[in-house]
Amino acid sequence: MTADVDSHNGGTAEMRPWHLVVISAGTSEPSTTRMLADRIAQRSLESLQDMEPTRPAPSARVIELAPLAVEIARATVSGLPSGDLRAAIEQIAGADALIASTPVYKAGISGLFKSFVDFLDNDLLIAKPVLLAATAGSSRHALVADEQMRPLFAYMRALTLPTSVFAAPEDWSAPELGERIARAATELAVLVHARIEQRIAERAWSGYQHQFAGNATRAEQSAADIDFDSPLMRLAAGGNTTPAAADSHPGTPTSGITQSG
Repeated sequence: MTADVDSHNGGTAEMRPWHLVVISAGTSEPSTTRMLADRIAQRSLESLQDMEPTRPAPSARVIELAPLAVEIARATVSGLPSGDLRAAIEQIAGADALIASTPVYKAGISGLFKSFVDFLDNDLLIAKPVLLAATAGSSRHALVADEQMRPLFAYMRALTLPTSVFAAPEDWSAPELGERIARAATELAVLVHARIEQRIAERAWSGYQHQFAGNATRAEQSAADIDFDSPLMRLAAGGNTTPAAADSHPGTPTSGITQSG
């Protein structure tokens, strides 16, 4: 299930509105996990708008995982997403950045949240900025976001922001929470505005190992999309990482890098 926080359409390809996606694993009603995610999303939208006032207003969409729990369980077994789960994955693929918010139970992130991330293609989040957020009933869990969420998204090859946001019951009335949200939102806005994900993908996409016909926007969907001259494909074919043009001159260094073997 998805819900708009703020939505605006229009703009050219160069000046299209920035689009954020919030993933909330809260299950209660009301959910403090969702409340924290909403505060972060609103501040992030404001930061993006402040950075480029002439651009169409940015937007955000929230993906609530609780209504998707049954579909996530089925997809974990079958390997085939359907309905709202597939739509959620498509939203993530097209997002300029993610805000990932989860409750903490017994010193661990939500199992629902972990199951959802486990199902995502490894290609889906390459170089995508991700702001980490977590809530818990005790400040004893304050490090869970950095100890568990950060390695998880590092494995997915995402760009996690330096500042994570954690909220225990006593934090909601403290000004420090607002300050931390503002700092994290600024980091997110800077990365999105600089187009870090697009620049890394444009220059280095072929250097990553990819899943064929995956959900990433750049994923190969047919044989015509595959770059057979990429370093990984040459190694898979029993060659080396030197481009074919340089292979005819084995004694010539490539880009100042020498190889030994």
